[in-house]
Amino acid sequence: MDLIVYHYGMENCKPSHSYGPALRDHFLLHYIISGSGLFELDGKSYNLHANQGFLICPDVITYYEASSKDPWIYTWIGFRGIKAETFLKNIKLDKDNPVFKCKGDIIKKCFEEIRHSSTYKLGYELRLQGYLNILLSELTEQSEAPKAKGDGQKKNYIKKSIQFIETNYSRSMSIESLASYIGLNKNYFSTIFSELLGIPPQEYLIKYRVNKACKLLSNKDLTISEISRSVGYDDPLGFSKIFKQIKGVSPKSYRQALL
Repeated sequence: MDLIVYHYGMENCKPSHSYGPALRDHFLLHYIISGSGLFELDGKSYNLHANQGFLICPDVITYYEASSKDPWIYTWIGFRGIKAETFLKNIKLDKDNPVFKCKGDIIKKCFEEIRHSSTYKLGYELRLQGYLNILLSELTEQSEAPKAKGDGQKKNYIKKSIQFIETNYSRSMSIESLASYIGLNKNYFSTIFSELLGIPPQEYLIKYRVNKACKLLSNKDLTISEISRSVGYDDPLGFSKIFKQIKGVSPKSYRQALL
């Protein structure tokens, strides 16, 4: 597989808590939420703090230690895969350049979603892989951030928002939370979304969900209520009303036409 998640988690370290010297047989990406600490490999030392992170590569001996005065809280994800090294090279991360700096809250929120993935019984592994891809994609874009200006930056924002919709359309979602995810206020986000795509973000989300529902309606074993919940609507009646507004017919009539 392109990427395989091995493990993930978060650690609220005690003062001077350390790990190593040790080596791993997979890639291990750490992100520092708060505090500070020391990371060492190949005789080099890095003093790191919040909104920075570090990569541990396979078969490389490393050591890291929390500050005695301001111990770090970090989150991590371990992974391997046939494309893992290629993706990391795109971020310009390897054993010779293991440290990265994050902008905004997107990376932090990606790690939060990764940790919360275990709450889903269905599609658990796919959700994990999806958020790992989003995480690596965001790190790639941030590594190229100085080149992204004007309309290019706006396109990056919209790309991230669409990726988020495609991954989270089955969950409760507001445009405000979507804007917050990519680090913008609601009004500015709505403006640039409409400017670039010609449609407000709320309408885009509704149409995306309805189109997903259309595909599910071809499965006669699923009830309308099950389909409604699968595309982010807890109220089947509300879902049916929205569906009819978009497609001109009810979900039931749409299904009958398919079958």
